[in-house]
Amino acid sequence: MKKALVSVCLSFSLLTLSPATFAHYVRAERPVVPGESLSAWFRAYDDLHLGAAGLKREVFEYALRGLQKIDAKPIISIVDMSQPSTKKRLYVIDLANKKLLFHTYVSHGRNTGELMASSFSNVNSSNKSSLGFYKTLDTYMGKHGLSLKLKGLEKGFNDNAYDRAIVLHGADYVCEDFVRRTGRLGRSQGCPAVPNAMSKQIITAVKGGSCLFVYYPNQDYLKKSTYLATL
Repeated sequence: MKKALVSVCLSFSLLTLSPATFAHYVRAERPVVPGESLSAWFRAYDDLHLGAAGLKREVFEYALRGLQKIDAKPIISIVDMSQPSTKKRLYVIDLANKKLLFHTYVSHGRNTGELMASSFSNVNSSNKSSLGFYKTLDTYMGKHGLSLKLKGLEKGFNDNAYDRAIVLHGADYVCEDFVRRTGRLGRSQGCPAVPNAMSKQIITAVKGGSCLFVYYPNQDYLKKSTYLATL
């Protein structure tokens, strides 16, 4: 009886914590996988110098908050669309082994913006990127070569991704030469396209059940995403 009462009191106290305090509690206490704690995953931000690589701590913590709620491998791919397309804004992180596997360019949809992303959609034929959390599926050979199917997990934000054929693939317009010629990266029909030279390695590393998080500071998304809710 006493244990049950303590549990109820603890649960109630968590409900009254501020988001920052709750995040601290989760980082310090909540186990994620056997032998690994979420606090160790959060330390990866400093250990891997992700700030120096251009990724804001807030975005990394959003990604981990969502990852806790997804049955996925401990590999997180973060596309930070708050950065211009001329920046290397894709981060593929092996949390279990504390390694930054890839840090490179990634495109956004042609109707999402030019240099900067600004407009997002879940609608077919919109040629826009979709925000939120995805789970990687299986691979196939398409017009861009080896490509990776994606399942959008967030209703209203990216759950039409599979039907829209939004996939991870390589593209010749995702390269520094294109940036030098045009002042921005090439754009896709909504897919997160990566450099051709790295696409096979990236796809092989993340296929089959890892998590992809496409971020932009869109207030509607940040308020409504169930994956970013602290409780």
